[in-house]
Amino acid sequence: MGNSALYESDFYAWANEQAGLLRAGRLSDADIAHIAEEIETMGRTEKRELISRLKVLMMHLLKWQSQPIGRGNSWRLTIEEQRREVSDHLADNPSLKARLTETIASAYGGAILAAARETNLARESFPAVCPWSFEQMMAEDFWPQS
Repeated sequence: MGNSALYESDFYAWANEQAGLLRAGRLSDADIAHIAEEIETMGRTEKRELISRLKVLMMHLLKWQSQPIGRGNSWRLTIEEQRREVSDHLADNPSLKARLTETIASAYGGAILAAARETNLARESFPAVCPWSFEQMMAEDFWPQS
């Protein structure tokens, strides 16, 4: 079965075959086009993971700020956990730091929707753009007040 057919029918087998070909230095036999596509996909996945973590962090910061009565250990621990996850993800993918401005902007839109859903507040009650810097959001002692 050819590279492309295996790619379409059994990705796992294709991936293992391609890894073997690359390790053996048999680049001319490797499915370079699909390998490049998969590497690009992996990069997008890492960016999406960062957006997802930032979204959860910002949603909980928005909830923390907008509903002081709801502040509790669960929200605090979620914020602390997401700070750790964002930090670890950036340590593993340091080039994503250069894209923080756009990543925060993308994540914040989703954070507003999620915070509005969970707080039952109108999304217009939240700032239209993220009110905190990345450094603030990540600071252990940052807990936004209403």
